Amino acid sequence: MTTFPVAEMRVAITVAEYERLVEFYCQGLGIEPAQLWTNEDGSRAVILELGRATLEIFNEKHAASVDQIEVGRRVTGQFRFAFRVPDVDAAVSRLLEHGAVLVSEPVVTPWGHRNARLQAPDGLQITLFEVPTGVDPI
Repeated sequence: MTTFPVAEMRVAITVAEYERLVEFYCQGLGIEPAQLWTNEDGSRAVILELGRATLEIFNEKHAASVDQIEVGRRVTGQFRFAFRVPDVDAAVSRLLEHGAVLVSEPVVTPWGHRNARLQAPDGLQITLFEVPTGVDPI
């Protein structure tokens, strides 16, 4: 068993429309909250466990290349989420029902994945990707 120097990665998003984003990620991607934090002062947070986490660090040229493949032009800011899902088309449909904006229809990447690009209600760019059977998940 391999041990990693970092046991878990968490990304914390601060949003003005908390309920809308919780619904977007929970219902749109089918994620059950692992923990809910509610304080008397009205502060709230939710912990969503998403399985394995990977941190990708791109230089500008590589980010532009990925945007070109997925969208056809440079659109991403400094951050973009990428979620591996079992069915890209179904996930796109669910997220659109929960407030996502379609940036680009699914495309087959040079590495064989099916990727779709959306924008979450808070403006964050999201890639959904499906790894077909027999293709390296990278």
